[in-house]
Amino acid sequence: MHDEFLCHVTAYGVCDGRRIGVPLGTYRAPTLALALWWLRDRASWIAERLDPGPDTPYVPPGALVPVPETAPDVPRVLRAWCADPVRQEHVADELAGGRLVRIAAGDETTEYELLAESVDALRMQRTLPALLLPMA
Repeated sequence: MHDEFLCHVTAYGVCDGRRIGVPLGTYRAPTLALALWWLRDRASWIAERLDPGPDTPYVPPGALVPVPETAPDVPRVLRAWCADPVRQEHVADELAGGRLVRIAAGDETTEYELLAESVDALRMQRTLPALLLPMA
């Protein structure tokens, strides 16, 4: 069983023709449940900042306009992921199995990426090449 998880959130965009990543947060979760909670919390946090409600106090009246149905909708994708218990269970199974999990959503300018992986799996990956080296 994997007991500790490293979680990251990063936004990627293009600047001067190069893809640039901006870290939005990192969390070392002591349990699987806390790793899932943090990923959902960060996904909701991003969605709320990209798509606040019209009655949000810091948004001036008339500042928000609907986007066409055909436009990429990162907040909708992230909110749907947070609300889907089947997808949450799948993420939990992958993390518990020691596999890296990546949740990503993007629009024309930015890709938002949530990553989580087992600290134990990371440690095993680091030591594996040393175990395979031939003895002289």
